[in-house]
Amino acid sequence: MPTNKRSKYRGSRTCGGGTHKNRRGAGNRGGRGHAGINAHHFVKWYMEYGGPVYGKDGFFNPTHETVPTMDVGIIDQIVPSLLAQGSAKQEGDVVIINAADIGIEKVLGSGKVTRKMNITAPAFSEQAKAKIEKMGGKVQVT
Repeated sequence: MPTNKRSKYRGSRTCGGGTHKNRRGAGNRGGRGHAGINAHHFVKWYMEYGGPVYGKDGFFNPTHETVPTMDVGIIDQIVPSLLAQGSAKQEGDVVIINAADIGIEKVLGSGKVTRKMNITAPAFSEQAKAKIEKMGGKVQVT
């Protein structure tokens, strides 16, 4: 007559593993952590993580918020589309841009500035200020 293992081992201390000392160490589970990832644990790690994972990399600060930024060279390149959308105004040879209207909180200094721009933003890098003012534009921090 067949027996039901589930009910047979219910309440058992060892569930058929012999004495309580037998299934104790990391050797029973094939090593600790990522041990054996290139051998006997490969399929497990590959299925769970989609590829080999070798521990944590860096750290994550949950209070850190990224600031939306854009380089002054990119702003210079997209001026025609900003004028077409109405996000920027042209007064003579000066283009007036409010960075908050296009979702930017900080203007960075990478790229070339080829036109006069008056930009209003919460923050600027020193290099961005210098490039804008060199072309005759103005920087206003809100």
